[in-house]
Amino acid sequence: MSSAFPEYPIEIAFPDLLPYSAGNTDIPYVHSFSSQGDGLHVMINALTHGNEVCGAIVVKALLDLDLKPRRGKLTLSFANVEGYQRFDPLRPDASRFVDQDLNRVWTREVLDDQTRDSSELRRARAMLPVIDTVDLLLDIHSMHERSAPLIVSGPLPKGIALARQLNIPQHVISDAGHPEGRRMRDYGAFGDNASARNALLIECGQHWEAASVTVAKHSTARFLLLAGVIERSDLPDDWWPEPSTASIVIQVTQPVVASSMDFRFAGAYTGLETFAEQGTVIGWDSGQPVTTPYPDCVLVMPSLRQLRPGVTVVRFGRILD
Repeated sequence: MSSAFPEYPIEIAFPDLLPYSAGNTDIPYVHSFSSQGDGLHVMINALTHGNEVCGAIVVKALLDLDLKPRRGKLTLSFANVEGYQRFDPLRPDASRFVDQDLNRVWTREVLDDQTRDSSELRRARAMLPVIDTVDLLLDIHSMHERSAPLIVSGPLPKGIALARQLNIPQHVISDAGHPEGRRMRDYGAFGDNASARNALLIECGQHWEAASVTVAKHSTARFLLLAGVIERSDLPDDWWPEPSTASIVIQVTQPVVASSMDFRFAGAYTGLETFAEQGTVIGWDSGQPVTTPYPDCVLVMPSLRQLRPGVTVVRFGRILD
């Protein structure tokens, strides 16, 4: 069915990451730098999914700029490099992961279960000693479809508040994650509202469009500035965005999970479509209509590229503002 999907051009080059493989933390592809001053431990993570290259370009650029924190500690990491190294422009979605989605394994129950094994679990376990010490995490992603960029804040007030402060991109998605498993941004204290530790996930645009790199740069620069680890002069001018309008927060109320391979949408949706009427048919699952559950319902990140039973194909949301 892949021929039914839009074919997006690959507008950006995939950098060679081998020169960064050693890291400096005893964890391959993970680099940490400490300042002389007190401050937070801030982490910028790329390649949670191996085909989402904009984050890799940004983390590589920060390393090439020899960026060091003025306060606190800064960690720059490439996560699923094994998936990334398998990228094939003729099958560009296939390198998302090797064995399983790295962004669905982030609970202690899963990570501590030594009867379970995969390339992604081994990588997550290797990265834990660093992630367990991080105060603020920015996890850089991109999307299957050409859609407006998004901040994914998680369901907690602290995540929404941080997303409003960041304000790049403008649209904020507040959700509880995926039925398949927990994301890195919800792991441990990041997902505990009583903890000051916090995390955001940025969806910078379609995987291979040039604009996704610009969004990743702008979001990363502002995140580092908000965290207090850099000053504006530490990054080139093109990393800094123009002021944006107030955030628009969309609360996800429920996922639409495919029950079979027979799922289709009623339109060529790309995300943020809003339907005024409750009960509007937006698709069919095994021939049964899928309808909007309330008025002014927003579609969040619709895509059938990873279609299989149990996968979330779209989420329903309502605007909070």
